[in-house]
Order: sequence, then C-alpha cells, then structure tokens
Amino acid sequence: MEDSGMRIGEVAERTGLSVRTLRHYDEVGVVSPSGYTPGGFRLYSGDDIERIMLIRRMKPLEFTLEEMRGFLDAVDHPDTPGARKTIALIRAEAATRLEKLRRRVGYAEEFLRLVEDL
Repeated sequence: MEDSGMRIGEVAERTGLSVRTLRHYDEVGVVSPSGYTPGGFRLYSGDDIERIMLIRRMKPLEFTLEEMRGFLDAVDHPDTPGARKTIALIRAEAATRLEKLRRRVGYAEEFLRLVEDL
C-alpha cells in the first residue's frame, strides 16, 4: 500500500479506541494495518477499520482476544472446516452475553434511581 489510508491516530479518533489498543491488536494479530508509509507509520484501509469496529462491538460482551481472533478467522475464511460452527457458537454466546449485559444495565438503572431518591 502506498501512502494512502488512515494513520493510527486518525483510526483511534474514528473508532474511539486508543492508539495503545490499536498497537496491541496489531502485536497480538487480531487486526493489523494493511500497509505502512515509507517512514514506517501504520496505514489502515477501510476494511481494516470495519474489522476494528467489529472487534469494538465484541468488547462489551467480554470476548477474549483469542475468541475474537477465532471468530474473525472464521469470518475471513467461511469455507474452512469448523468456520460455520465457530460463527454459530459466537452468535449464540453473544446472545447469551447480551442478555446478561441487559440485566446488569437494568440493575445499574435501578441503583441510580435509588441513589437519586436519597
């Protein structure tokens, strides 16, 4: 990739993630930039940003980086053995975790109402 794409600071601003988090994702192989400038700066494509946003959406559901990587590998290669099963398992787990999260938000809202009445 030539000097086209977004630099890491721009991606951090757009995604709401920190530069440190984006670097960590690159180091552990969850999402890496598609290219680099001649000076060695990371450059992220639109597809890279979509992948980062998918990861960001998984974070509140507390998926591990390993689970995210496995899911993304399955999405990237849906015809490989086990990919559809991985996607189905993550889908089911996401639904379960979302329900737990909704319940926790409900408790937090109840608490806030109680505190406001003090």
